[in-house]
This record gives sequence, C-alpha cells and structure tokens, in this order.
Amino acid sequence: MIPKETIDRIYEAAKIEDIVGDYVKLHRRGANLIGLCPFHQEKTGSFTVSPSKGIYKCFGCGVSGHAVKFVQEIEQCSYTEALKQVARRYHIEIEERQLTAEEQQHQDNRESMFAVNEFANTWFQQQLWDTPEGQAVGLGYFHERGLRDDIIRKFQLGYSPEKGSPLAKALQKQGFREEYILNDVESKVGTGICGRGQQDGHLYDRFRDRVIFPIHSVSGKIVGFAGRILKKKDNVGKYVNSPDSIIYSKTRELYGIFIAKQAISRADLCYLVEGQMDVISMHQAGIENVVASGGTALTKQQILLIKRFTSNITVLYDGDAAGIHAALRGIDMFLSEGFNVKVLLLPDGEDPDSFARSHNASDFIKYIQTHQTDFIRFKVDLLRTEMGNDPQKRAQLIKDITLSIAQIPDRITRQVYISDTAERMQIAEKLLLDEVQKQRRAIFKENEPDDRTEPQPQEEALAVEGQTPAETTVPVMVAEPKQSAALLTNYRNLLQLIVRYGERPLYTLSDGSVISVGAYIIAQLRADDIQAPTPLYQQVIDAFAEHQSDEGFQAAQFYKFHPDPEISALAIELIADKYQLSTIFSKQSISENVTQTVKPKTEEDDLPTLIPRLLLELKYTILEQRIDEMERALQEAEKSGNWEMQRLLLADQPRLLEIRNQICRQLGNRVITH
Repeated sequence: MIPKETIDRIYEAAKIEDIVGDYVKLHRRGANLIGLCPFHQEKTGSFTVSPSKGIYKCFGCGVSGHAVKFVQEIEQCSYTEALKQVARRYHIEIEERQLTAEEQQHQDNRESMFAVNEFANTWFQQQLWDTPEGQAVGLGYFHERGLRDDIIRKFQLGYSPEKGSPLAKALQKQGFREEYILNDVESKVGTGICGRGQQDGHLYDRFRDRVIFPIHSVSGKIVGFAGRILKKKDNVGKYVNSPDSIIYSKTRELYGIFIAKQAISRADLCYLVEGQMDVISMHQAGIENVVASGGTALTKQQILLIKRFTSNITVLYDGDAAGIHAALRGIDMFLSEGFNVKVLLLPDGEDPDSFARSHNASDFIKYIQTHQTDFIRFKVDLLRTEMGNDPQKRAQLIKDITLSIAQIPDRITRQVYISDTAERMQIAEKLLLDEVQKQRRAIFKENEPDDRTEPQPQEEALAVEGQTPAETTVPVMVAEPKQSAALLTNYRNLLQLIVRYGERPLYTLSDGSVISVGAYIIAQLRADDIQAPTPLYQQVIDAFAEHQSDEGFQAAQFYKFHPDPEISALAIELIADKYQLSTIFSKQSISENVTQTVKPKTEEDDLPTLIPRLLLELKYTILEQRIDEMERALQEAEKSGNWEMQRLLLADQPRLLEIRNQICRQLGNRVITH
C-alpha cells in the first residue's frame, strides 16, 4: 500500500517524454513530440506527447494517458507495479504502508495461489512436450486438431497424465501448502488444482488424463485451468474447470483476452466465440481479436471487460439450436452496455474451430463481413419462420424485438432501430415506440432501488439576463434525458474548462470574496437545474465540488491522476483536446445582412467572456430541443384530436420562442422567428 504522498512525488518527478521515449522514437514538432503509436499499427505518426501537460494522446486510435498509465499499458502490468517502475527510474524510495493482519493474509493467499498455478502451468507443458505419454496422447490430440507447434506454445497448452497423482506429489515436494493446492468452498482460498480422496484422504490430480488450457487474466496472470478429457467415460464431463476462488471466477474471465486485447484495440472490434479451441484455431488462421466465453452464459463482468478495448462486437456461434439460443441470450446484455452488435451463425455442422481450419484469415473475415447481421435482422429472420401466420406468435416476436431495442441506452440509436423494425414487420412506428417506452420503464424500475421512482416530466429553470428563473421556466416535454451531439459538445466544453482551470479565480464578488472557474460554472448549472448528460460527467462535477477546498487543489493535476481510471482518461482527453464552439456561434451580426467571423481569444485570456458564452450555448441547445419536442407533441395532439393539449402547448409556445430569442440576442445572433 503506497502512501498518497509518495504517489504524488512519483507523478511530480515523472517526465512523460522520458518514459515514452524509452519505447517510442519521438520527434520534436513545436511544443510537442510526435511518434508512431505503440498501441496500433500506423505509417504516419499520430502519437503526440505533450511535455508541458504531462500527457500522451494518439489521434489515430484515441488512447491517452499520463506517464504511469503509459507504463501500465505498454508493460501490461498493474497500477502498483507501474508506479514502482517509474519510482525506480527516478530513484524515489517507496515506503509501503504496513498492511493489517487481514490485508497481509489476503495478499499472501493470492500470491501463493498464483505461484501454485504458475508451477502447475509449467509442469503441464513439460508433460506435454517432454514425456512419451504427453507426446503420444496430448500432443497427438492437438496435432490431430490441426494445431501447429508454435500455436500450442503460444497458448501454453499442456497435458495431465492418466494415472497416479504426479502433480500433487510435485507440488508437495516443492513445498506448497495443501490449503493452496486444494480449495475451500466457503473462503474460496486455494486453487483446487488437486482434490482429496474421500476414502484414503490422499491428494489426487483434478485434471488427470486431460489436455490443459491455462486461463489468463487480462494482465497475463494464470488464474485457472480448463481440462478436456480425451477418452469418453461414463458419468465424467468432457471439461473440468478450476473452482471459483479469490483469484478466479468463470463469470469474470474471458479465454484469450490477454493475448487478444491489443489486436481488439487495433481493430476496434472483438469476435466472441464459445470455446477455447475456437479461439486457438482462429488465431492460427490469422484472426487474433477473438475471445471465448468458455462455454458458460455471458455475464456483465465479461461484457464490461470487452468494453475496455472496444464497443464493437461480432458474436460467432454454431448454427445449431444451442448456438442460436446462446446468441439470443447475449444480444440484450451487449445492447444494454451500448455495444454495436453483429451476429453470425455459421453453416450447419460448422463451428469457429472447424471453419477456421478450412479457411485463411482473409476468407474467414470476408465471410463474416458478408454474412453477419445486426440483431434486428437476426431476430426477425430467426423467429419469423416459427411464427408463420399466427397473430399471437407475431405479437410475441414484436415484443421480443422491442425488449432488445429497449436495452439500448442511446436514444437516437433506439429510434433508428424502431423505424427499421416498423418497416420490416410492417407495423405502425408509433406502436413500436410506445412498447419500447413501456419496456424501458420496466427496466428502469427493475434496476433502481425500491425507494427510487421513475423521473416524471418536470419544470426546469433557464436563467436569462433580466429575468428571474421563475419567469424563464421551460417545460420538459419528454422525461428522458437528451444526449444529442450538440448537448454533449456544449456540456463537454464547460467540463473542459473545469478540468483545466477549475481552481483559478474568475470573478471578485461585491463582498470581496473570489469565485473560481469551477465553482462559478457549477453554480450556474445548478441554478438552472441543468443535469449532466452522462453519469461520468456528473462524477467529474461531484468530484470538484467535494475537493475544491482541499489544500493545494489544482484541478488539472487532481483529475489527471484521479484514482478512477474513467475520470482520469476523460480528464486527459479534455486537457489534450481543444474546446469546440458551435458553428452557429462562430459568427456575430454586424447588421441585418452582414456577418463577420470572430476568432475567440485564448482560453486563459478570455475566461470571463468565454464561460458565460458557453453557458448560453448550452441553454440555447436545451431550448432548441424542447421547442422541437413541443412541435412534435403538437403534431401528435393534432393527429389524436386532443384539442385541450393543443391549446396548452400553443399557449406556452410564444414564451419559449421569446426566451430563445433573448439568448440569441445575448449571443449576438440574428433572432429566429417561427
């Protein structure tokens, strides 16, 4: 446990250009350094290092971070190990905090279990390559499956002999304690590499008479094993897996993720298959951005693990009934996490393993691109044959599809799929929209605590100069938060100024007190009850409010080195990127028919002018959305003959237009009339 003071010293000492320069050839370009990105293949350097800001960013693949994060990513090590490596470079002595007895025991347990697995992994490989039985049985099996020796070594495949308990004896001879060789179900301490006989009490090898597939964590540590039996035996399963422990859970791990993660990042795409041999055969065919669920039902932890590297997933499954149902189960989970999901069912009788063995990488990828489909077409084509002309089955299919659409967090993407489904199923789009909204309400209630209620339409205040918040109240026509590109850009601009200059004085008030950049922006947002469009943005706001009074607080340093990796990554992006003013506001009116382009001053020089303008841009965007919503509501009211609703909407419309025009005048834009 490294004290915070030591971590701060490491960050202060680390020079980003020195750290990155050990791995990347950098060339000076103005104030920055440029090189070829080590995280994806490129011919023209887009990897930028900023010594003054202490960050790196690749404008090709989008990776960014500070010195310690670079070491962590390039060396594929833990955060603590990266800190220690940087500390050694700058001769900073690390005095780790004394662990409690409980913490020390937990750490000892983990390290001992990893040591057992490392020893077992080496032993399994030796049995495969260096013993007559391993060569004849284990290696013979892998060769029969078409695997080359280099691929067998790449995945560290092994073999466990049929007779006796040689691994248990080797572990005991090496001095490993039984508690780490066995597994306690309650405490989850122990690897379970061996079991204990009920009759004689002796240790036996759990994986005997099987070929071995070691399971690596995302950082490369061996957390468990899967063993496949080679001889059919009654009442014996084909596969045996390591039991759940404090270092391994099959619900958290993905087979092949350690080897595949860089390929996934480079391609910005992950292929998901079911079994270990599927992954290995696809690697041998030249397709490396592939992982396997290990034959178990997908979990949220596994999906979030993939999301660390990409939001694009193509699910490859066998064309049999089991594969079809497995694909259906996984789709909704991916959709709920914002993935772009494609599905490919291979021809009957084929699985990714057999298909990869009969095709090279280019042919396999071409087949995938030609035959993969989005989840709507997949469900419709799959289930339409079952429904025939039965109206009830057709209704169930539509509900099934709307349930999937309802999982999608992005509103625009949902609308696109609603329109596509309405056209394909020849059903009114309004009916689908109503069903999706109904499903989303059910999902919201299911996922929220019992004491939370679904947000209802409410009134929010937008302060305009010369009016009180009560006079400028704008009704919200749709309860769901808006996440348009314009809104995200406007809010991100303000967040960028908080991260860069949050602690800097902005205005001196009449009582002589000073308000900072961050405090002013947050006060204005709260005064108008403007909510952050994403949970991550809200976390940044909350973190500033909580820590702005800390001694020596500097927003850029605080956020850049924040312990939450998502906040740190966002902060580095905001520090690296230039804010974006909306194009509509890049011009100011000189007269009715003449405009001129106005280039804003630098951020630091123009903060007192820039911040109020960005706040107005955000308010303008919100008003535009609400006016559009009002117009849609008017059209719906007219279609349905709801004259009372039309009357209420028409009575309120002039007020909204006037508020918007006031904002336009303050921004120097021509007043828009309807």
